[in-house]
Amino acid sequence: MNEEAGPKKKKRKQYDEAFRRTAVALVEGSGRPLGEVARELGISHWNLRDWIPIYGRRSTPAQLEEQVQRLRQELAEVRDQRDALKKAMGILAKPSRNASRS
Repeated sequence: MNEEAGPKKKKRKQYDEAFRRTAVALVEGSGRPLGEVARELGISHWNLRDWIPIYGRRSTPAQLEEQVQRLRQELAEVRDQRDALKKAMGILAKPSRNASRS
């Protein structure tokens, strides 16, 4: 008789664990954006994003401490830059004593 004219469901692709691990290693090792690697592999960037915490490399406590130290140093540098810009803006924003008043 008549088949319903509803939308066809796409068959969900299944990827084996080896492929997932390889894809995650490619993202972590190449330094390229996740979306670019996903397009190259023909997979959704959402899949790849979800695989990273599962199949990605685990950081050791020493690596995490090193990263924290690096980020603290970077934060201190950025704060110094911010403070210098604030000071410069304050100097530039002050009205000159010799400026004519209207």
